[in-house]
Amino acid sequence: MEFKATQIAEILGGEIVGDSSATVSTLSKIEEGEKGSMTFLSNPKYTQYIYSTNASVVIVNKSFEATKEIKATLIKVEDAYQAFTQILEFYNEYKNQKSGIESPVSISDTATLGEDLYIGAFAYIGANVTIGNNVKVYPGCYIGDNVTIKENTTLYAGVKIYADCEIGSHCKIHAGAVIGADGFGFAPTSSGTYTTIPQIGNVIIQDNVDIGANTTIDRATMGSTIIKQGTKLDNLIQIGHNVVVGENTVIAGQTAIAGSSTIGDYCMIGGQVGIAGHIKIGKNVKVSAKSGVTKNTKDNVVLRGIPAMDYSDYNKSYVYFKRLPQIVEELKNK
Repeated sequence: MEFKATQIAEILGGEIVGDSSATVSTLSKIEEGEKGSMTFLSNPKYTQYIYSTNASVVIVNKSFEATKEIKATLIKVEDAYQAFTQILEFYNEYKNQKSGIESPVSISDTATLGEDLYIGAFAYIGANVTIGNNVKVYPGCYIGDNVTIKENTTLYAGVKIYADCEIGSHCKIHAGAVIGADGFGFAPTSSGTYTTIPQIGNVIIQDNVDIGANTTIDRATMGSTIIKQGTKLDNLIQIGHNVVVGENTVIAGQTAIAGSSTIGDYCMIGGQVGIAGHIKIGKNVKVSAKSGVTKNTKDNVVLRGIPAMDYSDYNKSYVYFKRLPQIVEELKNK
């Protein structure tokens, strides 16, 4: 589908400079732009490309002033980066517009389905499931008994949601994610074997949560594992049973959070971080990649290292750590 510059300017509230009848049907990087594509310029390092790009439309900041001739039509906005993000969201929604129920699918007679749904082939929807309006369930998804999924949520291919879990509105759960598998609960016996502890709780995903591909969130032993609203999880994250992740927290890939820990609101956790069980991390905490957090933390701290410590203390310690061989040699020679 093609969009005219006038339509794009209307969506963004921007001002057109150039040919208002220019049309685009795809998006591109500014240095790779071809006719019929749209791109943006926000980083001054890429300014040179606006004079050579073949893109038909370029979104720029209102402050931009050309010093040479530009072939493309410009759309001037307050923040070009934010405006292009808005276009990406619009384009993605348009691209993923699907509706109807494909065949074959298995839908329980006791399931309650909203309007304007998309349910892809080979999806399974169990007993007493409730699905809100404008939900998209891509092929191969499994939705267990008594699951609730609120409006405008998307489950991409192969998502598995175990029984009794609750998914909020405007969530995106990417391919292969597993919500509600058993937590890692085993009791040692006198003979050296292990007895499984039944995991009878659930998982609650609140509104506006994004969950990356192949991320797993375990159901609680009792009660709920909770991912609070606005939180964004990367691919390949493991969240243990009875964990609570606060609002608007972001967690990068391959992080693992052991059972019964609590992560505060507005935290930023880097990739491959390990968080021990039964600890509490405060609000607005930042944890550097590959760190190991083993004890409770206060609010507003930055952590790094294994075990994790204050970022500035770690950096000071690392200066000496790098010099340990030299320091040891000097001590030997004294």
